[in-house]
Amino acid sequence: YSPNVIVIVVSNPMDTMAYLVHKATGLPKNRVIGMGGALDSARFKYRLAEALDCPISDVDGMVIGAHSDTGMLPLTRLATRNGVPVSTFLSKEQLDSVEQETRVGGATLTKLLGTSAWYAPGAAVSELVRAIAQDSKKMFPCSLLLEGEYGLKDISFGVPAIIGKNGVEKIVE
Repeated sequence: YSPNVIVIVVSNPMDTMAYLVHKATGLPKNRVIGMGGALDSARFKYRLAEALDCPISDVDGMVIGAHSDTGMLPLTRLATRNGVPVSTFLSKEQLDSVEQETRVGGATLTKLLGTSAWYAPGAAVSELVRAIAQDSKKMFPCSLLLEGEYGLKDISFGVPAIIGKNGVEKIVE
C-alpha cells in the first residue's frame, strides 16, 4: 500500500488509459500522469533541430492535445531556437513538414521496427520520474484528467503541466 503513489501511464491509447487509471484507482488527479505529450514533444524538438541543422539543446517546443496522429497539436508558433521563433529560420513549408513528421513519428517508427517504440518512451518516462524525484517543477505536456481546465471536463487530454514531488503541481492554461 502506497498512499502517496504517483502513476505514470505509458500504455496506448494514452489518453484513454490515463483516464481509466484515474477512474479505476480513485487517485487524486495530480497523481495520474500520462506521458504521451512528453514523448511527442521530444519528437517535435528532434524534427525542428533536424530542419534547423542545430543541436536539439538549442530548440524548445511543445506538443499538446491527444497522443495520436490526428489529435496532437505541435505548437509551432511558440517553438524557439535559443529564444528566437523558429519561423525566423524556417519557411511555412518546412514548418508544415516538421509538424507532419512529428504527427506520424510514432507510427513510422513502429512500422520500421516491426514493434512498438521502446527507447523514446523510456527516455520520456525517465524525464518525468526525474522531475518528480528532484522536485524540479519542470513543465511537460502530459495527458491529465481535466475538470474545467481549457473548458473541458471528465476527459484526459495532453496539456502543459508543472511536474514536481507531488506529481502534477499545476496545469498551465
